[in-house]
Amino acid sequence: MFSKIPQRFSAPFGLLGDEAKLAFPSQPEGITKLATSRNLSEADSYWEQYFTLFDSASEVYSLITPHHIRRALAEAPENIATLIRVVTSRLFKLLSDHTFPTPLGGTVASYATSLIKSAGISQERNTTKELLNCIRILQRVLPVVFEVQGESNAFELEVIWKKQQIQDEESQDSNAEPQFVIDDDADSDTEEQTNAQSPPPSATAPQTRFSPSIGERLFDSLIDLLFCCGFTLPKEIQVDHHKINYVIWEKGIGSTASLNHNNSAYDSNKTEVLRLLLILLSRQIYIPASSLFTHPSIYSTHLVQRLPRRDVLTLLCSLLNTVINSSSTDTITIGTLAGKLPYNHLVFKGEDPRTTLITTCVQVLDVLLDFQSGSARDPANDGQSAPTAKSNAFRYFIMKLHREQDFQYLFSGTMKILADQASNVNNLLPGAKKSLPYINELIILFWKLIELNKKFRTFVLESEQSMDFIAYLLFYCVDIKDKPQQHGLCRAISYIVQTLSAEPTFGSSLEHTLHVQLPTKWGPAIYSMVATTGGSLTSLYPALVIALANAAPYFKHIGISASARLIQLFNSFSNPLFLLSDEGHPRLLFFMLEVFSAVLYYHPAENPNITYGILQSRKIFEDLGTFTLARGLREVRRAQLAKEERANRLANPKAKASADDLEAGDPAAEKARFLQDEGIVGSADSDHGSDGPRSSYDDAVTASMVSPSSENPYPGSPLSEKARGKMRERRSLSVDNVVLERVPPGLGRNGFVPTQEWVTSWQQGLPLDAVMLFISDLVQKVEEMQKHGSNAATEILKFLSSVNLDHIYSQRPPIVPRRFQWSDASLVWLTSLIWGEIYVRGMTPLGIWNGTNVRLFFVKHTQSQQRQITETVTNVMGGFLRRTSDSSQNRQRAT
Repeated sequence: MFSKIPQRFSAPFGLLGDEAKLAFPSQPEGITKLATSRNLSEADSYWEQYFTLFDSASEVYSLITPHHIRRALAEAPENIATLIRVVTSRLFKLLSDHTFPTPLGGTVASYATSLIKSAGISQERNTTKELLNCIRILQRVLPVVFEVQGESNAFELEVIWKKQQIQDEESQDSNAEPQFVIDDDADSDTEEQTNAQSPPPSATAPQTRFSPSIGERLFDSLIDLLFCCGFTLPKEIQVDHHKINYVIWEKGIGSTASLNHNNSAYDSNKTEVLRLLLILLSRQIYIPASSLFTHPSIYSTHLVQRLPRRDVLTLLCSLLNTVINSSSTDTITIGTLAGKLPYNHLVFKGEDPRTTLITTCVQVLDVLLDFQSGSARDPANDGQSAPTAKSNAFRYFIMKLHREQDFQYLFSGTMKILADQASNVNNLLPGAKKSLPYINELIILFWKLIELNKKFRTFVLESEQSMDFIAYLLFYCVDIKDKPQQHGLCRAISYIVQTLSAEPTFGSSLEHTLHVQLPTKWGPAIYSMVATTGGSLTSLYPALVIALANAAPYFKHIGISASARLIQLFNSFSNPLFLLSDEGHPRLLFFMLEVFSAVLYYHPAENPNITYGILQSRKIFEDLGTFTLARGLREVRRAQLAKEERANRLANPKAKASADDLEAGDPAAEKARFLQDEGIVGSADSDHGSDGPRSSYDDAVTASMVSPSSENPYPGSPLSEKARGKMRERRSLSVDNVVLERVPPGLGRNGFVPTQEWVTSWQQGLPLDAVMLFISDLVQKVEEMQKHGSNAATEILKFLSSVNLDHIYSQRPPIVPRRFQWSDASLVWLTSLIWGEIYVRGMTPLGIWNGTNVRLFFVKHTQSQQRQITETVTNVMGGFLRRTSDSSQNRQRAT
């Protein structure tokens, strides 16, 4: 009865064609032939399977591995060259073929027909599939070619960028414009007229003609494909037989109407083309960071300099509008409704074509706006660097944006995306919404916008939502601060905040009401970045503290909590262990002192909570004036001994406290005991304690805190003559016996060893003048109020709210903010950060650059862990246990 059942089942009716695909990596006529057979002819029928075999990008990436390409490059490089020529030649021909693109079908019958066609039953040609396979093959092959070539791109120059001489004796039309050349630097009509009126070359002179290189034709074709009706744009907008129509995809900048972009096939095709464009631009990640400026990518240089102006503007506006419109949609479909449901990312698996397109668009924008290498570097003019149309056309046209409605569109769209991200994280149902996959790239894009366009930067700060934007940035920074792979973006956010804080309009923006609803725990953002990261984000501290110093002259009515955070930051930065552990740490203390100085100079009466905190912490300010290496080392050792004693007491709580233990509770007694053990007598430290009444020595120390102000950002040191005389009189009283001590091992980081000369170099330049004169003038009055007042704190705050310091500070110094300055190192760092994000994003699902040797940044591979049952349950529950759905996968991070 069952004797006729076949022993081996194949694909039903041969519809899927899986057998040929699965055999392609191993069969003699498959991919291995590239390495085993030499000098394959371009006319060989072997190449035809590359255009018809594959049905998706994932099939190309899974069936053709980097090992296959790398082996062929080593054993038969001419075959890889032939493959590139054959594939690009087919792509160019298909673009001009009247049967391309193949009409899209949307019915069940058309879907069944496509299955039959894919099985090979129908001989009808699918030109769209062939062209997509051309793009996918290039996507897979080129990264390996880039990797093998490294800095020496001889193979690429020969195959991709070599121009062939045309055997034609006829002279070229003298009025023809050179292809891809943008020959004017601005929108000057005068210059264009001058160029047009220049005398043409002699028509009789013989001219050598060259055909465009494969690289030039490839870029030209890819740009055309992004505006091809029936492939990436609706067929309805085609004009006559011209299927290429350069229209902006969506409404926004440069356009008031959107095209019909609800077709997922168009979105997928755009993504395929943009992905190849991104891979061409990725040439620079295979060059070491040290060679980034000396070996500019010819692909990136061509795109930013040789693309026609029409193409640049249409592509730039299309990419920008697609990204900015991502938070809204013109139509309501089943897909858009499903995207708003909670836990939709757990119900609907797979990639969303629209989200993938938006992610790719913002990645391409980041790369184009970031590229500054070789001739694409912003030229300097009057000491200021600014892009031109000849250096980088994309940066140039971003700089040229000036319409207020465009600024409003960019800013409001960005705010909506940031609000969506905040709501996804701060949702009542944990894990109900998935984080936006392109949020990191969007933040970098916004940084580029405010960096290049000063008018837009001013517009952002003058907006009523300016502080909401800062809040969203800091919120996201605090949210990702515990993820080491995100520390690069945290650093970028700190630079964005510093950039905005240096603008004159930033101070007035501080008075804007905050409208966003953020969790209470995210309130003290800068404090959290410093106090809760265990020193893992020290690279962020300078920019964030500089931002505080830039904003400090405008502080008014700072609350009790915020004032306490400022004092706590100051206490942390003035800790001897922190100061002596790194060469750059004293500058953080310098910036915090600038914060307090600015408050005292400009708005002391409006900030009584800050001034009260300064008076309460006067002992710390006093100690800084006489700080030496010996004193710092003693404080470090004392703190270490106290920590060990506390640990011993916790380990043995029943042990009777000794006299030394009891004495350790008193800091002054403990310090005196320590100095006696070390044989140090006569030190200034042993003459006074931190508690108890102030002595004449305390007054002398207070007076000695007035520093030379050699690094004071407020030139002129606007102090009264009485204050200056007091400073000169008291400075001579400051005496501190410098006792040299051995620096304990492990105190300094990365081999740094503090010395007394180093301590002196920064200690004498601390801007303590304003603070110490304030303390000297008011401390006795405040102490009297503390002794006799029943409600001392309230009375003191009321008194400080009416204080006038004009008798101390003769005039207000000018406000000189510290701006973020670009350098070669910072440019390389940002380029590495951008490509690191793109590299990680490209790992799934295709693994675009996986298996290739990236040189621009370091890729750390971690061992994959076996998935546990609890993790599966967690994923289904949407992250109630704060676990991520991808923690079981092989993780790689660019650092």
